[in-house]
Amino acid sequence: MKKGFTLLELIIVIIIVGLLATVGLTQYTVIVEKGRLSEAKANLGIMRKLAHEYYLKNGTLLTITDADVGVGTGLLPSSCVSTNYYRYYSYYPNADRVDVFAARGKSGGKPPQWTGANYCIATRIVPNGTDIFNLCGCGSGCSEIGLVWND
Repeated sequence: MKKGFTLLELIIVIIIVGLLATVGLTQYTVIVEKGRLSEAKANLGIMRKLAHEYYLKNGTLLTITDADVGVGTGLLPSSCVSTNYYRYYSYYPNADRVDVFAARGKSGGKPPQWTGANYCIATRIVPNGTDIFNLCGCGSGCSEIGLVWND
């Protein structure tokens, strides 16, 4: 009597291993992307601090620029480059509010792990009120990493 596996048993094992690898790889890329999101959240915190300092010095946020929140000054990149996963910018300034954004780069050798996804996260800075943290938007990638836009 010969001992061994039948072709059917081998095919079933290969299919099961393939399914497990597919699920594992998908979850791995989401976890890696969430880890990279930590970089953006930390940098938005820096931008938030600099915006508050600007407001205390000038009494308004209407004239705030990207450079005032550290963008393009060597602290934070204003475009996607190979050393960063995000680019940063400020938007919608008015007298008492400004939004600062971290947009996921799709160039520079560090695009998101899934195809077609693009997203950004933002913090709305309101020095005389309550800041709103980690808004998500700018594309389809928010849902893929478990974030929603909550304006």
